[in-house]
Amino acid sequence: QVQLAESGGGSVQTGGSLGLSCTASGYTSDSNCMGWFRQAPGKEREGVATIDRDGGTWYADSVKGRFTISKDNAYNTLYLMMNSLKPEDTAMYYCAARGRGAYCYRPMRTSAYSYWGKGTQVTVSS
Repeated sequence: QVQLAESGGGSVQTGGSLGLSCTASGYTSDSNCMGWFRQAPGKEREGVATIDRDGGTWYADSVKGRFTISKDNAYNTLYLMMNSLKPEDTAMYYCAARGRGAYCYRPMRTSAYSYWGKGTQVTVSS
């Protein structure tokens, strides 16, 4: 049974930094596309960043240059380093993994991801 567990969320002021982690069990991070999504109250879940089997990355325009996605295959862990945080980054952040597909074709398509974590809250105050 695949389980994804996020950690590292919290509260920070504008301009601050936070690092998120997602530990996968029953799943190997070096096989398929994985990513981070977020959902703010009253809004749809949106893709933030993805990483494919070979380490290729994709970022939403809103986070380019500020967020960095990475993974450690030895520990089946996915990371998201968030710098220069803004109040509009406030959301529940979810880790996601595809059941098949080494590459992140259509990275923002939530239906392409078979496994989801329960989320971790990130709050950025002005």
